Amino acid sequence: MSGHSKWAQIKRSKGVLDARRGQVFTKLAREITVAARQGLPDPDANFRLRLAVQKAREANMPTENIERAIKRAAGLEGGAAFEEITYEGYGPGGAAILVAVTTDNRNRAAAEVRSNFTRAGGSMGAAGSVAWLFEPKGVIVVEPKDTDPEEMALQAIDLGADDVKTEDGSIEVYTEPSNLEEIREGIARTGAEVLSAEASMVPKTTVKLDDHAAIKVLKLMDRLEELDDVQKVYTNVDFSDEVLEHYAG
Repeated sequence: MSGHSKWAQIKRSKGVLDARRGQVFTKLAREITVAARQGLPDPDANFRLRLAVQKAREANMPTENIERAIKRAAGLEGGAAFEEITYEGYGPGGAAILVAVTTDNRNRAAAEVRSNFTRAGGSMGAAGSVAWLFEPKGVIVVEPKDTDPEEMALQAIDLGADDVKTEDGSIEVYTEPSNLEEIREGIARTGAEVLSAEASMVPKTTVKLDDHAAIKVLKLMDRLEELDDVQKVYTNVDFSDEVLEHYAG
């Protein structure tokens, strides 16, 4: 299982996301609005919007907030126009980092992201400088419950998954983005618990850093994720369990 996915699970278990719930709702609302503007404002007819709404419900975002974000996309409520930008850069130890941003102020977003890279001893890169190290994938994290993890992995492959990784009883399923919803539904029908399902940027290969550099990368990713304009942060670093536990402690 990728280091960043493990870190995301640790943060969930520690209630970090609950502590930042207001900020989480802001980010989710932006994703819902952008998704609705790119397609129909109907989750049943818009896959990206359906995923965004599902994620918002999993975060216990109030229904009225979800509906307001969709109405904003349809022009029924006021609000700023958002654009999506991906910034690229190098973190401590040469880690490749992608920063997915949804913002109403490109200059502000670029300045804040660049400042955090610089403070961490990294640097912003030109477009394409690290993006080639990643590929778009659907990522589904599954808790198999009473099903044997190896059997669950085989079922995911039968459903059309590209790859499956098992670790510590949890399963991470990789799919083509277009197959994400179909495979998620198929896994849910087996009785397994789907902990998360989202479109992601997955590194084609990962790198190991020494513990000091790895912790500095985690700190940088956390600071970037705290920015209101930043939706997601991806890296090609494979964090060891020891580093994650030390940082979480």
